[in-house]
Amino acid sequence: MNIRDFFKPRQDNFVRLLLEQAALTLKGMELLQDYMEAQSHEVAEQIMFTEKEADEVRRILIDELLRTFVTPLDREDIFGLSRDIDDVLDYADTTVDEMEILSVEPTPYMGRIASLLRDAAFEIHKGVQRLEDHPGVAAEHAQRAKALENRVEHVYREAIADLFSGPQDVEHVVEMLKVREVYRHLSNAADRGDEAANIIADIVVKMS
Repeated sequence: MNIRDFFKPRQDNFVRLLLEQAALTLKGMELLQDYMEAQSHEVAEQIMFTEKEADEVRRILIDELLRTFVTPLDREDIFGLSRDIDDVLDYADTTVDEMEILSVEPTPYMGRIASLLRDAAFEIHKGVQRLEDHPGVAAEHAQRAKALENRVEHVYREAIADLFSGPQDVEHVVEMLKVREVYRHLSNAADRGDEAANIIADIVVKMS
């Protein structure tokens, strides 16, 4: 048996686990978009459950990483991509959690950002899916994800400017602080998606 064949099943495991994480994150972003359209406690619970599922997949991936001598990609890239994909979903979960706790209602800006985050998660999922067989296509998906992060940043700035343009009484200031915190979580989710896209692009360069 060739040494490559000996290690290949576990190598395939890493790609499978990364893809599973990316799929769960995409599911979470779709749920986040649903939540912003029609605020629902049931949807919030589904996001929380999806985040816990993704955490379990990440735990398995890390365990595999610790027990594997040869990996199909750089160990740091596997770990970093897994972490950033996981963080996107984590921020979606904390966004909804804070909205529930603080009784924050979705704004049109939140809906726009959630839609862009869903699109970015789709591109990241496709990027991971194409890494092995079509790295050039994976790089294209990564670039699209990065472009979507730029659009999120633009909407975020619009949202903050609008938030600070209203009346400045005490009641408004309290509400403003709560809403700003939600915007920050959404922006952080986009930042992590951008970092995941960067790692996909780096992996493609190393494969060429």
